[in-house]
Amino acid sequence: MEDIKLIIAKNIIELRRRGGITQAELAERLNYTDKAISKWERGASIPDITVLKEIADLFGVTVDYLITEEHNVEPPVISKEVRQTKHRNHGFITGMCILLVWLVAAIVFFVIHLFSDSNAQYLIFAYAVPVSMIVWLIFNTLWFNKRRNFIIISILMWTILATAHISVLICGHNIPLIYTLGIPGQAIIIMWSRIKGSN
Repeated sequence: MEDIKLIIAKNIIELRRRGGITQAELAERLNYTDKAISKWERGASIPDITVLKEIADLFGVTVDYLITEEHNVEPPVISKEVRQTKHRNHGFITGMCILLVWLVAAIVFFVIHLFSDSNAQYLIFAYAVPVSMIVWLIFNTLWFNKRRNFIIISILMWTILATAHISVLICGHNIPLIYTLGIPGQAIIIMWSRIKGSN
């Protein structure tokens, strides 16, 4: 077991250095602390299999590469410029998908406006806010800093509550107490973020 820890440690160090990233940057990408990365690189502990897969994908190698001492192939070198371009492209794709939500909302609004004079048509834009948050959450989970998910989930929860409140207002009822649901929800999100952050 000690041998495999040292092999994994050596491979992570080598890949991280070839990729030109620090322990802190690797920790941020994996949603772990830099102390955890340091432990892995010293061979004091090893990441679980799902994290090994994330590391392998990040550096363009297989999990087998990470746990093997002798390698038949050299890992690809991903330059900082390539990573920055990829990151920027991911940002543009995320932004375009969020704008697409608002385009669909605007089209639905105008179609409803043609056939109805109801104030309810403005709800379309209220609903677009939490849908935008869901799109952002999906892309952030795929490509960006997963720690930001807790902020996005918080915004999503409060916008859902606000949308529900606005919907009820349009029906002629006012239930501001709906926001009290957000208090335990926010507490759960904060506690959940502490659990994840302690890895």
